[in-house]
Amino acid sequence: MDDAAAPPDLLARLRRARQAAAADPFGDPVLLVALDISRAIDEGRITLDDLAALIAGLAQDAAADRAARLRAYVGLGDDAAALAAVAARLVRPDPEDSPIPFAAFREAVERTRFAAVFTAHPTFSLPVPTSTALAAAASGAPLPEGLSHRPAPVTLAQEFDQAAAAIGRGRDALDDLAAALLGAARTVWGDRALALMPRPVVMSSWVGYDTDGRTDIGWQDTLRLRLRMKRLQLDRLAERLDPLGDCAAPIVARARAASAMVAAQEAAAPEKTEATAVQAFARAMVDGLDVALATPDPLVTLFPAAMEAAPDAAARATLAVQRAGLVAHGLALAHTHVRLNASQIHNALRQRLGIGAAPEDRAARRGLLAQVNAALAEVTPLPVDYGALLAEQASAVRLMMTIAQMLKHIDASQPVRFLIAETETGYTLLGALWLAKRLGIAERIEISPLFETAEALERGERVLEEALRSPHYRDYLRAQGRLCLQFGYSDSGRYVGQLAASYLAERLKIRLAELLRRHALDDVELVLFDTHGESIGRGGHPDSLADRFAYLSPPAARAALAHANLPLREETAFQGSDGYMLFGTAALARATIARIAEHAFGALPTDPDPIYAEADWAADFFATLRREMAALVEDPGYAALLGAFGPGLLDKTGSRPAARQVDGMGGALRITHPSQLRAIPNNAILHQMGWLANTLHGLGAAAAANPEAFADMLGRSPRFARALAMAARAAACSDIGVLRAAVDMLDPSPWLDRAGFTKRPGRREALTAVATALERLDLSPATRRMFRRLQADHQALRAAWPALPEMPDRLVLVHALRLCLVQRLWLLAVALPEFSPRHGATRDSLIARLLQLDVPPVLDLLGQIFPAAPDPATGLDFAEPAAPREGTSYAAEHAAILAPMARCFALVRECSAVVSHEVGAFG
Repeated sequence: MDDAAAPPDLLARLRRARQAAAADPFGDPVLLVALDISRAIDEGRITLDDLAALIAGLAQDAAADRAARLRAYVGLGDDAAALAAVAARLVRPDPEDSPIPFAAFREAVERTRFAAVFTAHPTFSLPVPTSTALAAAASGAPLPEGLSHRPAPVTLAQEFDQAAAAIGRGRDALDDLAAALLGAARTVWGDRALALMPRPVVMSSWVGYDTDGRTDIGWQDTLRLRLRMKRLQLDRLAERLDPLGDCAAPIVARARAASAMVAAQEAAAPEKTEATAVQAFARAMVDGLDVALATPDPLVTLFPAAMEAAPDAAARATLAVQRAGLVAHGLALAHTHVRLNASQIHNALRQRLGIGAAPEDRAARRGLLAQVNAALAEVTPLPVDYGALLAEQASAVRLMMTIAQMLKHIDASQPVRFLIAETETGYTLLGALWLAKRLGIAERIEISPLFETAEALERGERVLEEALRSPHYRDYLRAQGRLCLQFGYSDSGRYVGQLAASYLAERLKIRLAELLRRHALDDVELVLFDTHGESIGRGGHPDSLADRFAYLSPPAARAALAHANLPLREETAFQGSDGYMLFGTAALARATIARIAEHAFGALPTDPDPIYAEADWAADFFATLRREMAALVEDPGYAALLGAFGPGLLDKTGSRPAARQVDGMGGALRITHPSQLRAIPNNAILHQMGWLANTLHGLGAAAAANPEAFADMLGRSPRFARALAMAARAAACSDIGVLRAAVDMLDPSPWLDRAGFTKRPGRREALTAVATALERLDLSPATRRMFRRLQADHQALRAAWPALPEMPDRLVLVHALRLCLVQRLWLLAVALPEFSPRHGATRDSLIARLLQLDVPPVLDLLGQIFPAAPDPATGLDFAEPAAPREGTSYAAEHAAILAPMARCFALVRECSAVVSHEVGAFG
């Protein structure tokens, strides 16, 4: 790491303190350095401006390193040659042999094997200019100075625009892949190859369509954004064919006419669901259908004539490539995924079918399944119109109706994926099927359970078994020709740990072959979608894209499905601004698609991984991980640590409403269990606290149970080593000393110790006041007990794995700087003057909120309690003699307390942005 941005004396002091701590079990280098910085501020040797410049320099260095890691992560190089090499191997797997038959090549390239899925959630942790600059730097451009590193406010429309831009670059890279495949085929089969429509990789998106946990996406928003995806596809087609001139003119003209009509429909989409606006929208959709197109067929049929009229081979190849992209994606820049929660399906069935029993009640499960099966035998489709959408209150039914209108009026050529979060029973899948049949869309909707909770991953096979016992569900799968499943790493990762979650998901995937064979469904395609974050927070492997794909879809699982002759389609998520950077430039997008193609067409290993020969040891190892992480989650100290001031370290990183609340007495809502936080902020807080427990915890206990077997598997098993590489990266972003310093901050004792040593006038009283306020919060006993749990496990891991990386000095310094700033902010907080209770808030309650870094709303309230503005009457003549003004101005309090507090807090958040750069992702 480049340490140029950090003053040599601070880094040197930190290094000496860390070295001394290695021989002193009572040393705390992080707090010592934080205290040194604080004393330097007191003595005037360092100002907040100096700290701001220092943090900005650290952010610049961290961003530059992140760009370099991004370049290495995608394996940026001669990726046009890499695509050509993939294509050449498909045509002629052995250079010494003859080419494969044309039909075999066609089957290889016209079956979709992989999808890149663009997801959102609150992970837009970088302003667009900064993420753009990072992607450019990863592609070889210099990183500009003066970038803003904190998140900027983002709306749903802006999230969509960022996704669409990344998808557009991805589509360009897919054109490069198609051109390479067609080019390799033409070397053997000539222009006969131009009849091919290669689509081994596609783009998908749920941005604007994912309603799980969101209330800010209405059906009208989903349809508006889906229309925009259609328009982007039509415009893209016209732009790429227009340079070909007369031969492509009919296609271009038809695409542009359709695009103009779609733009009018998009403009008619209502912002709010007001009846007359919805009526006008309905008329625009119905009346414009023929011009806007409901399938790409009218465009596809124009291509043969265009290719016949093309002036040269290059023009014919361009037409073939664009036709392939159109056929692969239909009337959209990317395939469509929607998502909702299983409870919303259950609520809809309760309303429609009068099924009152709770699906989670296993005693009533058999009766529930019988009821929904009986309903499936009798269901008759109902028509859907926009008036029904306007009137419908049940969110699951409304989403199904939205899909019905999407298929009817926007694009019927591609199925819509219907993802159901927290699926823990087959009843959920049968209920979704009943709703789809009721609305007449079962043949064009891909119902996919999301196995994400620990119970769902553990019971996934039984969940599917419950559904597969239904002849209606089996008939549905046969008609679809595929079974779609989604595996999540959010809740599973934070409740059972990332490594244990990966093991549970792999075990379920391996068992799918036998499950489908048992139900005579061994000829359907399996679609396995792994959704995750970009780094160690939520399951995306941090070493490289190749490792990421192999980690999420282990070779053993792929081999088991291949042995059963089950066609496999893999899908992986690219999430928020972090994930979109992998498609942030044309070069990065091409490299990402090249790595996907290499994985999708890669040969499976012939030698079995030794970890599978030690199945009992592996099962015990990952069971220990799961047990230890589950115990940590239930530890009150863990919730106390997450909620103490961790949420205050995070800027808002998405358009979803913030989850944090304030109680009626003006105090920050106390988090008593991790389930009260969303998964992404939960993980982001762990990043910011300097201890990635959801990846590290439990490894010590698991390794200590048999250190020799642990070392052996780490050295011999690629699968195990790849999993442990996740932990190695987590360790490089974690430091037990950083976490200890944060825990010490919550303990009144060190503050009282400092009060006894200080010679600075007034400081003893301030330090004592902080200690008193912390005593009232009463977080220390629980967090200290929890810390000892983490510390003991970490020591066991270090003993079993001496080569485990450590947090680099620069990142430790960022944590020390931020702790110093938090300490300064707390000392300012206890300097607040007394005031009468206002808006249910007292001085003590506001100090408590400030200790938990609930700063912006408290400063707003304090601005009302202590107004800084001078008397508005000053200098004005009111036609009578003026008495001396007795109103009070609080300009002094603003200058001495409130303004410095705001400045400290802003710098705290700047440090958080640096930590996100160092980790490489948000949450």
